Amino acid sequence: MRKRELWFFSTCLSAATFAATLDVGTSRRFVRIEEALAKAAPCDVIVVYPGEYTKTALLVKTPKVTLKAAAEKITLDGQGFDYSGRGSVPRAIIQFEPSASDCTLEGFILLNASNESFNGAGVRINQANNITIRNCVIQKNEMGIMSNGSVQANTATNQLIEGCLISDNGTAKQPGYNHNLYLGGTSVTVRKCEIARSVTGHNVKSRAHITRVEHCYVHDSANREFDLVDGKGNTDVMNSDAYLVENKIHKSDTCTGNRNVIHFGKDGDAQHSGTLYLARNTIRTQYTSAIVDISDGKGVHFHENTFEGANLKLFTLRAPDAQAVGGGNTLPANCKPSLLSCTEQHVYLNVDK
Repeated sequence: MRKRELWFFSTCLSAATFAATLDVGTSRRFVRIEEALAKAAPCDVIVVYPGEYTKTALLVKTPKVTLKAAAEKITLDGQGFDYSGRGSVPRAIIQFEPSASDCTLEGFILLNASNESFNGAGVRINQANNITIRNCVIQKNEMGIMSNGSVQANTATNQLIEGCLISDNGTAKQPGYNHNLYLGGTSVTVRKCEIARSVTGHNVKSRAHITRVEHCYVHDSANREFDLVDGKGNTDVMNSDAYLVENKIHKSDTCTGNRNVIHFGKDGDAQHSGTLYLARNTIRTQYTSAIVDISDGKGVHFHENTFEGANLKLFTLRAPDAQAVGGGNTLPANCKPSLLSCTEQHVYLNVDK
């Protein structure tokens, strides 16, 4: 058992005398999830049974609460609700506030969140620590999951998104600014998820200090599959690294947006220190645009990746001090790594053919 999980378990075990299970559904104690949440205490479990849950708007302020579907899966539909983010109204179907650390969300389908700012989300992590989102389907919202926090304040630490399908989020009303994942804060891990078909933006956009994506299938974005960029107070802290490990990353053959697969660097005024690490991924693209574009930071490490496609350009280094290193990578038999034009240098990537 991991240290974080052990601490959470022991803390709630010591409070077991006072913890409760709050049932939600037709003929249950609570008809609406909002009613159960208002009564929840730390370590309580809210169990949601099948029913019709429309215009759900959950602003979670209590720590160590678990919201769990009793069946596979329970739909929470935000159609017709304005997730404005004003006052006590969340900007998402489920929003975790700074006081709501150590909460878990498991087993829901979250659909159709919108607002006048075009960023209504399925889930928002607002500076809360140790939030786990597991086994959820998050689709057709203006934003899939969004989060924010800072390294200095030690907020939005240990975000975990696991076993989820996150797809088809975004809106043409604000093209390019809405993403399946739009992450910030201190640290986030995305594990064993499928992330697909962002409507106009990126599949994964992150301004977090540390971003780790592992064992995921990321594919068919309208723009980049990954846009790992700057965030003031987070990525300008030393060693603001990103790790992509053992993922399948496939670029759509009909992409009309940016055709880079991965961007690491900046799109704003802050610095992005650190390095991008790619290990044991399978990356497929049919475009001649660079697979990896480095616009800031120390560069990229390639280790034992498999690249699929024709006429591949592996990387572009636009940051003055950036380097590309690695080994054990595999390219198609008819493809050779080409000399790439970089800022003040020319670099070969050592790959196995």
